[in-house]
Amino acid sequence: MACRITELVIDCVNPELLADFWSEVLGYVELGREDGSIEIGPPDTGFGGPQPTLVLSPSDDPRPGKLRLHIDVNPTDRDQDAELARLLALGAKPADVGQTGTESWHVLHDPEGNEFCLLRAKVDPV
Repeated sequence: MACRITELVIDCVNPELLADFWSEVLGYVELGREDGSIEIGPPDTGFGGPQPTLVLSPSDDPRPGKLRLHIDVNPTDRDQDAELARLLALGAKPADVGQTGTESWHVLHDPEGNEFCLLRAKVDPV
């Protein structure tokens, strides 16, 4: 028997802000609320489907910046440049973590400063 990742929890100051941002980035919808946390996930399958849900959990001590675990995303219906433009329009900001400029990915900050990467490869939607 094995385990499967079903949820990723992100501590944040403003769960509403990040739930809105990540819902737009991933095409997710709100699945529920509990104790100030907001869970978002795929609209047709929700919790337990092939994609993990995100739980945006309120915290007085979020630690933005380089997380020990970060999210990588890939475009599904456009090329990387078009997806980068869309993410920036949603509120993502470029992050400088010492890149050389030759990387095939972009390092970004979400609206609370958490790092995530936009990779180059286009993948099929789930």
